[in-house]
Formats: sequence, C-alpha cells, structure tokens
Amino acid sequence: MLAAAVLAPTAALAVTDAERVAVYRQFRAAFDAHRYPDALPLAEKLVALTQEQYGANGRELVNPLANLGTTRYRMGDYKDAEEAYLRSVKIAADTGGNGDRLLLRPLQGLGATYYATRQYEDASVTLQRALDLSRNLDGLLNPGQMPILYPLIGSLVNLERHGEADREFQYAVRVAQSAWGSTDARVIRPLDRYAHWLEHMGRYPSARAGYARELSIAEGAGSRAARLVIDPLLGIARSYRLEATNGSDEEAAQYVDPFAQSSVGGSPDRGGRGLNPDGEKALLLALQTIDKMRPVDHELRGRSLMELGDWYLCADQADKSLARYREAWKEFQQAGSTAPLDAPRQLAYRTPASSAARSPLAERDNSDTHSVQVTFTVKHDGHTANVTTSSSDATAAQQKTVLAAVRRARYAPRLLNGEPVDTEGVTLVEKLLSKRPRQP
Repeated sequence: MLAAAVLAPTAALAVTDAERVAVYRQFRAAFDAHRYPDALPLAEKLVALTQEQYGANGRELVNPLANLGTTRYRMGDYKDAEEAYLRSVKIAADTGGNGDRLLLRPLQGLGATYYATRQYEDASVTLQRALDLSRNLDGLLNPGQMPILYPLIGSLVNLERHGEADREFQYAVRVAQSAWGSTDARVIRPLDRYAHWLEHMGRYPSARAGYARELSIAEGAGSRAARLVIDPLLGIARSYRLEATNGSDEEAAQYVDPFAQSSVGGSPDRGGRGLNPDGEKALLLALQTIDKMRPVDHELRGRSLMELGDWYLCADQADKSLARYREAWKEFQQAGSTAPLDAPRQLAYRTPASSAARSPLAERDNSDTHSVQVTFTVKHDGHTANVTTSSSDATAAQQKTVLAAVRRARYAPRLLNGEPVDTEGVTLVEKLLSKRPRQP
C-alpha cells in the first residue's frame, strides 16, 4: 500500500482565485513602480494561471493578456505586445461580441502598438474602432476617450488625412470642455495641442486665437498660473513671427490681442520685416514672469530666450538675436542639456506654390508626387549658403523653385560652447505635386 501510494501519479492542484489575486497584486506593485522587467514574469504567470483555471479561450484571459501586452509595450517589445493584444481582442470578440466593454482596453493597446511601430493605417482603423466603442458605451463626450483620440490623431496626421485630424482635434477640445468646463485648467492641454496643429498647418491667426484662449484659462489657474501662462505667451509670439515670415493663406479670424494698445490709426505699428511688436511684448512678459518664479526654471527660461532670439533674427536684428541665443545656451547648460541649440532650426521658409503642402491639386489621384532633396550650409548668422540639389526626381524648373526657396530661408544657427557657428551638410526634402498628363 505504501509503495502504491508513492508510485501513484499525484493529482494536479487546482488553481484558486486567491492565488491569481496574489500574483496580480505583485504584478501591479511592480508595474505601477515602473519596474517593467520585474512585472513581465508576473504578467506571464498570471496569464498561465488564468489559462490553467479557465482554458485557453476563457473570457477571464482578456484582461491578463491586455496587462501582458501593456507590459511588453512599455518595454519596447512591440512584436510580442501586438501578439498579446491580438489574442485578447479575439477572445473578447468571440465571447462577448463587438460591442463588449472588455474589448476596449486591448483595442486601445493594439492601436497604440501599431502607432508606435508606424503602421498608421492599421492604427487608424483599430483606434477608430476603440473610439466608436467608447462613445457607444459611455457617451459621445466621455473623457475616457482622450487616450484613444491622440494616437488616432497622430495616425491621421501621418497619413496626411488633415481634414479628419482637424475634426478630431476640435472634438478633443469639446470633450474636455464638456467634462470639466470651459475655464478648467485641464482644458489647456487639448487647446494647446490644437493650436500647435493650426500653427503647423500655417493657420496662424486661428492658432493665435487658440493660444489666447489657453492664456485666458491659465491666468485663472491660481498658484499654477505663473507656469501655465508661459507656453501660450510663447505660442502667441511664434504665430506672429511665422505669419510675418512665411505668410498665411488663412483669413484672419476675429481675435482680441491681449497686448494691443489703442492707437489713433486703429492698427498696431509693425516692427522689422512686418513683425507685429505685440509678439515681442508677449516674449518679454514671459521672461518677466519666469524671473519671478522660485526656484528659477532654467529650461523654461532658456526656451523663452531662444524664442526671443528667433524673433530678433527674423526682425534682422542680428546682434540682439545672438546675445539672446548666448543667454539661452547658458540657461540650458544649467538645466543639464544644451540640445535645443545643438543643431540649426528652421525659422522662415516659404514653400513653393507646387509643394504638397500648398498645391491646389486637391485630387491626388490626378497628380504625380516628386521630391527634391537640397543640401546647404547654415551660416552663423542664420543665412543659407552653398545650396545644391543632392537628389531629385523633379523637373529642372521644379528644382529651381525649391533652391530659390531655400536660399531665401532663415535658420537659427547651431551653438558650440555658447557661440554661433556655421553648419555644413544641412538637408531639406520638399515634396512637389504636378498634374498628371491626360492619357489619350
């Protein structure tokens, strides 16, 4: 009997809920502390225990698989993260249908993984599916959709679906205002993102109006106001500078300038090269605000001085510009990194009329895309020199327009040990559109 008992196969111990809960708590402690290498084996163990208890297709696996995918995502292991998310999505859809709430987390994670690996088409489809599910379950303006909205917007931008991206940017602002009120400080971030998008698209008056709304909210943020007003002040100044140097294809929106002073003629005086002096006022106000902050934020002060240097350079005030750049370099050095001034930065560049960004050829199916890569030197004073075509499939006439645009461009110089220096081998790639000839 003793021999039989020793040799008989032992029955497998059943996994209990308490055991899984204990592993989950260990996993969350490591994950929340950002100790992802420690969290990973715990996430894998939790999946194994859940599968042993409920089977390979059990509905209870959806969340453990999503946790495993998120841990791998945070560690940069996107391939295995995608695999875990896909399995989680399949189990949730098979066991609960396409309207199941359990689908939300793995769909969002899968879309974020596609976005991180630049699979923008797959990302847009997956994230749109997650967004639709979120709105169906929790309402059209629920704030829980915000983490889904921004990678979706990024995918649409990279796919050059600008109209859809603009619509989702506006939707993000509406969601924030509906959830928290139009004057709540939490609205600042979506407003700022939309204003930056408008600025990127060359819609400078609208961008400036967005920054002004952001500034108005920031001013009422109590003890946080001093820090929150800096970014919109810099944005207002930058939109003025870019509008003066690059031009704007947008009709000026109604906008009340917070720095404008009444004048007899009813219009503000213009500084060098058509720069509105209200932009300089915004930058000086930002610096005054930073100087009152304790302790001093050297990185923030460096950014503000850098913007002021950009302003003076575009106003053809080179001496004042270079002095501000030197000050900015010292501030960045105290902050721990001079990276913002370690390479030339484009300040003024008016794209050719045939560029993909400005071309009237709206129907891309009836147009051909060409590219021109230009190599040049950025001088210590911000001008370009030695401008040549390094590669191109465009016509000679198209290349000529790009070369002319680069010669007129203005860059902020690179700083080396706090001094502006020439930088050779700078490149710019311009995409151009041309109408496709009709086939006989």
